[in-house]
Amino acid sequence: MDTIKTEATILQTKQHFDVLDGLRGIAALSVVTFHFMEWAYTDASKNFIGHGFLAVDFFFCLSGFVIGYAYDDRIAKMGILNFFKLRIIRLHPLVIAGSVLGLLAFLFDPFGGHPELYSTGKIILAFLCSVLLIPLPVIADRGFNLFSFNAPAWSLFWEYVANIVYAFVLYRVSRSFLLLFTILSALAVCFVAYRSGNLLGGWSGPTFWDGCARISYSFSVGLLIYRSNWIIKNKLGFIGLAILLFLAFIMPFSKLNAISEPFVVLVYFPLLIALGAGATLTPAIRRVCIFSGKISYPLYITHYAVLWMFGNYYTSHKPGTMQLTLIIIAGLVLLVGAAYLVMEFYDIPLRKYFTDKRKTRLAKEKAGVV
Repeated sequence: MDTIKTEATILQTKQHFDVLDGLRGIAALSVVTFHFMEWAYTDASKNFIGHGFLAVDFFFCLSGFVIGYAYDDRIAKMGILNFFKLRIIRLHPLVIAGSVLGLLAFLFDPFGGHPELYSTGKIILAFLCSVLLIPLPVIADRGFNLFSFNAPAWSLFWEYVANIVYAFVLYRVSRSFLLLFTILSALAVCFVAYRSGNLLGGWSGPTFWDGCARISYSFSVGLLIYRSNWIIKNKLGFIGLAILLFLAFIMPFSKLNAISEPFVVLVYFPLLIALGAGATLTPAIRRVCIFSGKISYPLYITHYAVLWMFGNYYTSHKPGTMQLTLIIIAGLVLLVGAAYLVMEFYDIPLRKYFTDKRKTRLAKEKAGVV
């Protein structure tokens, strides 16, 4: 069978869940806002979006649903190697872009930082590990993040792990086994929340395995939602569901986090995915959702270079409340604009180039067989 035509036909005939794309954008904007605010309010209980970090769990759940939807019925035909190639083409150009921007911010931050404290060899090694998604929490000036020059890449690392497990295991297993794995992963999430008091971990060396628990449950339950067809038809629309999603991020940060956060991750987010998959849209809102979905990943994976500079500025200059508010609002607008430019002039052209090369190679292989 012609692999190119098969993939193209499947992708053209499959339904697009535009509301879920829109919600991905809301989650990305929320986590960027959270990263700004956590510099201004180190006491998370005073941060109006103190649970913005839970956007990552929403991403993981949405990813499980989308991967199952996009590949369950074609990964056997296309092969595991082709699956990995497609995922790398989709994800890795922006991983590299985020790493490059992070390195530049580290070396040329006008508001602070101490790159002179680190040897050239250590900086190069940290950069290469960031580009290759190899965890290396060795830069103190970057909070000992798993990926020194691109902090959000910790979630992409686990995304890659989930894709590998999906390709070799999860796509083959029965729904009963998937349900069992999901339940066990839910227990792991509860244990992490009980031990740490929250689900904030995963980004650093000491909390490395917290990320494993978070991806294990959310990705598998997203996959389970798809395979079980737990799609709830509704008329909430994008606006209604966006409000419901945002409520999770502005939930008060309190002593009850060990209970409230697992509830949001284990129950609330899967419910929103099921509702988002079954929601209807008007044409005007659909365009908003499509743009929101497209900009979400570029925004998420490239924004943190600016956040380090903002943090150094805030620490050294101590701006007042009004000035800080204006800076954060302007920063959000500029980061969305920058993410759009990265998407339009780097990510989309590069992905198109590699996709076209892949299609050409497949066509030549087909011609050679014939």
